[in-house]
Amino acid sequence: MTTYDTGYILEMNNITKDFPGVKALSNVNFKVKRGEIHCLVGENGAGKSTLMKVLSGIYPYGQYEGDIILNKNIQKYSGISDSEKAGIAIIYQELALIPEMTVYENIFLGHEIKSRYTINWNETIARSKELLKKVNLNINPAVKIKDLGVGRQQLVEIAKAFSKNVKLLILDEPTAALNEDDSENLLNLLKELKEEGITSIMISHKLKEVISIADTVTVLRDGRTICSLDASKSEVNENTIIRNMVGREINDIYPKRARKEPGEVILEVKNWSAYSNDLGRSVLKNINFNVRKGEVVALAGLMGAGRTEFANSIFGNPREYKLSGELLINGEPKNFKHTSDAIKSGIAYVTEDRKKEGLILIQDIKNNITLGNLKSLSSNGIINENEEINVANKYKDDLTIKAPSIEQLLSNLSGGNQQKVSVGKWLFTEPKILILDEPTRGIDVGAKYEIYTIMNRLIDEGLSIIMISSELPEVLGMSDRIYVMAHGEITGELDIKDATQDEIMKMATN
Repeated sequence: MTTYDTGYILEMNNITKDFPGVKALSNVNFKVKRGEIHCLVGENGAGKSTLMKVLSGIYPYGQYEGDIILNKNIQKYSGISDSEKAGIAIIYQELALIPEMTVYENIFLGHEIKSRYTINWNETIARSKELLKKVNLNINPAVKIKDLGVGRQQLVEIAKAFSKNVKLLILDEPTAALNEDDSENLLNLLKELKEEGITSIMISHKLKEVISIADTVTVLRDGRTICSLDASKSEVNENTIIRNMVGREINDIYPKRARKEPGEVILEVKNWSAYSNDLGRSVLKNINFNVRKGEVVALAGLMGAGRTEFANSIFGNPREYKLSGELLINGEPKNFKHTSDAIKSGIAYVTEDRKKEGLILIQDIKNNITLGNLKSLSSNGIINENEEINVANKYKDDLTIKAPSIEQLLSNLSGGNQQKVSVGKWLFTEPKILILDEPTRGIDVGAKYEIYTIMNRLIDEGLSIIMISSELPEVLGMSDRIYVMAHGEITGELDIKDATQDEIMKMATN
């Protein structure tokens, strides 16, 4: 085995990876110092996750060009088990835990501690306690994964990685689904692990987190290495990172919109409550809320405040809550029995989970965009395929969806472009009220700017938008009015000119 004399724990030299019709990585060079926190950033589709899949053996040796050098030795992984043996562990945004199994069973799944031919459960539990302590998680290892919040599940994943003697920890968007407290706990843990000599690579779109934690930041764009920035030389700052990510200056992430006096109330709920039979409790209590024509109304609050439950309750109640109160569209009382009733009344809902609930990833752009309104393209049960192509191309152009054609599968698109397809699907239903639930979750700053620009254009065209967001700068940057929720109730309403992050957080923690 060839040995290299290098000061880095990892070097990836001239990595090139092709997919059919797409060059995902083109001569990428990526170096990581031993014991540092190295952040990998770039727009959606820049090649970050692909590069880490090459490193972890998901794309094995022979499916890419270039060299992986770990601890001075060239690596030729045939699969992920080889990279794990070398001390590499990768944790994805979608956690690989089994909900019905206990914490200790998950931690040692696939590499169980055995005594002769049976699993030594006493030793497994004892070792699990040690690993949980290492990641500052004070729980009973016998609890089931399904009974833990997402933040704690993330820590269990890290404990699982340490059960395999990890030296290089890769985290792909680790805080995307976490609240602020859980995110802060995770970042503090990475700093503690750094003191113990653990090297971390973190992919993240949250630039404030990147700036707070990174020793080095490497920027990828269009499958190429653009630069590496050294925090010790004061090179790591938001403007520099954004400029290198998108290839241009974005002076204001939130594009300006001329604030007009909104029109008449288009949607209103009065004394709106919802009871979940599945949960055995109320999820919404006496909500009073309205949105007027041509305005963005934000719903702010912490995770679990009831914002998504509210969106579901007015969008035809797909969760089958027991509802009470009044729902009015243009002053007319409505009683939706199904989501189709809400759509006919001019409501559209872009869900927060585009991969599971919003899109069909194994189908193409054309089929996804037209899915919500096929009746308008059909005659006697037969779809007019030419018209379907015209519609799909229109929204592809209008929303600047970056893809070779409308025949491209959704699974091959970046998160930002998937989100645009999801928006296009609902715009094709010609809504008057568009609900956007976490519209920029998991997408990069350039794609966020494009989504915000689309929102502004829709408002100028007379649509009304209800935006659910956990990002307070986004709430303040894009909305005209803000309702704050906590524990299923509205705890306050703010006009944008009176709103501050502190005021919102006071109401959210009421």
